[in-house]
Amino acid sequence: MTVKPADFLNEIQHSPSYNGQIEHVEVIPAKKAEFNVLDKPLPEPLQKYLEKGEIRLYSHQVRAINEVRRGKKVIITTPTASGKTLCFNLPVLEKIHLNPDATALYLYPLKALTNDQLKVLRRMEQETGINLNANVYDGDTPSNLRPKIRKESNIILSNPYGIHLYLPWHNKWTKFFSNLAFIVLDEVHTYRGVFGSNVAMLMRRFLRICEFYGSNPQIILSSATIANPEELASKLTGKKFEVISEDGSAHGKRYFVFWNAPLIGKGVRGSPHQETKNLLANQVAKNIQTLCFTVSRKMAELIARWTREEIPQLKERITAYRAGYLPYERREIEKMLREKQLLGVASTSALELGIDIGSLDSVIISGYPGTIISTWQQAGRAGRGIEDALITLVAFENPLDQYFMKHPDKFFGKPHEHAIIDLENPYITIGHLMCAAAELPLKDSDSKYFSLTNVKQDDEDPSDPFLSALKTLEENKIIMKSPKGYVYAGTRRAVDMVSLDSISSDQVKVICEGKILEIIDRNRAYSEAHRGAVFLHQGETYFVENLDLDNRIAYVRKQDLDYYTEGAETADIEIIRELEQKTINDFEVKLGEVTVTRWYNKYFVKKYDEVLGLEPLDLPPIVFDTTALWFMIPNRVVREVKENNLDFEGGIHAVEHAMIAMTPFFALCDRRDIGGVSTSDHPNTGKPTIFIYDGYQGGIGINEKNYQLFQELANNTLELIESCECEDGCPSCIYSPKCGNNNEPLDKRAAIIILRALVKNQTKKEY
Repeated sequence: MTVKPADFLNEIQHSPSYNGQIEHVEVIPAKKAEFNVLDKPLPEPLQKYLEKGEIRLYSHQVRAINEVRRGKKVIITTPTASGKTLCFNLPVLEKIHLNPDATALYLYPLKALTNDQLKVLRRMEQETGINLNANVYDGDTPSNLRPKIRKESNIILSNPYGIHLYLPWHNKWTKFFSNLAFIVLDEVHTYRGVFGSNVAMLMRRFLRICEFYGSNPQIILSSATIANPEELASKLTGKKFEVISEDGSAHGKRYFVFWNAPLIGKGVRGSPHQETKNLLANQVAKNIQTLCFTVSRKMAELIARWTREEIPQLKERITAYRAGYLPYERREIEKMLREKQLLGVASTSALELGIDIGSLDSVIISGYPGTIISTWQQAGRAGRGIEDALITLVAFENPLDQYFMKHPDKFFGKPHEHAIIDLENPYITIGHLMCAAAELPLKDSDSKYFSLTNVKQDDEDPSDPFLSALKTLEENKIIMKSPKGYVYAGTRRAVDMVSLDSISSDQVKVICEGKILEIIDRNRAYSEAHRGAVFLHQGETYFVENLDLDNRIAYVRKQDLDYYTEGAETADIEIIRELEQKTINDFEVKLGEVTVTRWYNKYFVKKYDEVLGLEPLDLPPIVFDTTALWFMIPNRVVREVKENNLDFEGGIHAVEHAMIAMTPFFALCDRRDIGGVSTSDHPNTGKPTIFIYDGYQGGIGINEKNYQLFQELANNTLELIESCECEDGCPSCIYSPKCGNNNEPLDKRAAIIILRALVKNQTKKEY
């Protein structure tokens, strides 16, 4: 970098184009490396490998390797670029060196990461002389190579989707399973929500197969920093783990800038995309090598194009990067980044995870990525050496973006989010029980693998939930009793009926020119694949010509569109039963099971944040049971709102929207994973009530976490609304992009009164 971050920031603040965009600069001090020595030396080939590469082991690497050598299961949760890969590669290679029959399975959430790790392993194999015969085994692996890989590879790299499909054929993997010493799961913070809950059940099926073949593999997990690593590891695998979180790696001084588009009216800001382009062009012009993360493929292309137009003399050194490019194109861009041939790259989150692109001077994050974890993952791409680095978060109009702009201490001082895995969703678990029965006969002793505490049963039936689930499957002729246990009795392959990305079996195929693009659940089809919708697949836009619900097919055509659509939903909610309750400042707060009825009667046509039109939809309602949090508003608070001549219904509606917007601050989820209902007189409670519910059949654990952290959620929601510059509410605080009532009524001041009463904030404000 020819210009130091501090000098660049000083220069930009004195430029004619500066209009107070910098909300906050957090200077993160440089950190020296902390090294340590292993309890016992590595075998000679590995020791020479480290010496030749002049690699000294950081303290966290030493602790991780020592714990693995003691037979412990570990989860490593140190920051990006801290050398997590060596934590598992060294003990795995040591085991294979000492026992050439030993095998290991590496699982990655993305194929790009799998291929990157394969290069690392093959390089280590070449330099150490330890025979690994490492290979990728996934859907792209040629069928003629598969038997040889299963028989001869010591290390196989794959992904959860592949393992889900291969488990029924475990007899073909006998040699590999019998000698399995390690399972390594990288980037496990991505295993959350519906996907994480499905992977947790998949891991239990996998470990059950291992036991059948006489192996008891050690499990090593690697993750970005999260608030609950031990809980995540335990829920994901059913085992106890040692947490390695102390980071011994070095990094230079980092300047983390919060950048907000200037106000152009009361509560209205300029375009964050133009701010992003200006920042990227400014940095590239000063020879600051910069990676700019964008929210979509289309925006990556636009930012790159606008930047090239801004500084045409450097256009050959600026490009976009996205998953839609051919593999050789992506590899070439990665290589040019490492070799400093490129100065500016606008990318989707495809470059967020561990692909090797070397050390960069600067990262621009255009729009809060949705989680603090992802923000730090992206930020970690800058300053991978000991040089100073610049990180800039450009805020969008979204509530969480603006919340952090006004409360940077909440970002820098807060533990990372909780990764949510729900082991009690019966719809997920029973599907995997069906798969397990197709793999090996299910016996009573298998109850140790599957948690089914939420399976509904009669209060008078004290039987074990696992056995009750087996009985349900048997009654529906999905499994049948045999001398060896319960076996699968269906006509279709069990794994084909269970998707790792969804809960419901009510799924819709998205088809373009006769080929399946995706298989999505009905909820998503209603909101994103209805007639007239713009459907996004891997960043490309498709126009939906028809949604055939009878045949569960959405027909789309590829089309370059400069607008997008959002389905608007309304919902009714009925309480089935209460599970927990508490009282906070006269507010009754409850957690329980509910039935949600959702309608999609219209959709918005938008360009950026501007609504171009509102179109009608005619779709039948969706009804599902899920988990919800709800709380009732005391009469004294209702009176206070009305005495101030404010709209009470607008107030509770605003609280509902803002609370949904703040939920991802605590739990790793998208606001689309949750829904809400607010009413001044709910028939089940007889009181004004606000509901927040999980948007998936059976629930996925989000509102259990909301209930647990409810006081913090309410407090942060109040801070969000109070600190917004608008007078009457805006997209930065109380508007919702998916509100079926077109964000009416909403009353910001009434919402503040309600939330102040809830958190007992006695500060008075004149209206």
